[in-house]
Amino acid sequence: MKRWLGVALDSLLPPRCYACGTLVDRQGALCGPCWSGLHFITAPSCMRCGYPFEIGLDGHHMCGACLAHPPAYDRGISALVYDDASRALILGFKRADRLELAKPLAGLMAQAGRDLLAQTDLIVPVPLHRTRLLSRRFNQSAVLTRALAQISGTSWTPFLLERTRRTPSQGGLSRAERARNVRGAFRVQPKAQAAHALKDKHVLLVDDVLTTGATVTACTGVLRKAGASSISVLTLARVVTPGQGPI
Repeated sequence: MKRWLGVALDSLLPPRCYACGTLVDRQGALCGPCWSGLHFITAPSCMRCGYPFEIGLDGHHMCGACLAHPPAYDRGISALVYDDASRALILGFKRADRLELAKPLAGLMAQAGRDLLAQTDLIVPVPLHRTRLLSRRFNQSAVLTRALAQISGTSWTPFLLERTRRTPSQGGLSRAERARNVRGAFRVQPKAQAAHALKDKHVLLVDDVLTTGATVTACTGVLRKAGASSISVLTLARVVTPGQGPI
């Protein structure tokens, strides 16, 4: 029955590329040009933060930034380079309310982060402040987290982390300014912590874009204090060229 319903739906609403709208062979797919226009982050990359290397390297290596200042989280992975192509998808998803993009975008994240998901006990999104949530109507990181949980079968909660104050936009700020901006801005929500004991848990923190890592670093600190044994970070995209972060 589901198969026939799917065929009927495709005849009424033919599947289209979720980036450009071109007809494709199945729902939730990208057309060839849009797929090839995205820059996927694959090996070789930094074993700690996932920063892509331009040349192949044997074995496991850390980038210069992680060698100088290891991140607070244990491992980070991003599916895409944040550039014009991925920016259009991300802004369409979170600014144009295209929630139908959540599942295919989370699928890209699940593929990139399959090793992290296999070791994860609980997936947690980076939270929005309640006033920003009211104005935006949804937390894009929580929507991606829900889709990731459905794809992977991993437990998740949207309420474990709480943003206790509304911080100014991170756009245009330097690395140091971003860190100061979010310092002390998060906490583990007490009631949620009681329902999801973090002691010895492997937590996967999810966000849409990684720029300098200031936000996930602040979240990692409170998760670590709450007892999580390891915290990894999975994002849809990451900035690799300074100055190209989201606004």
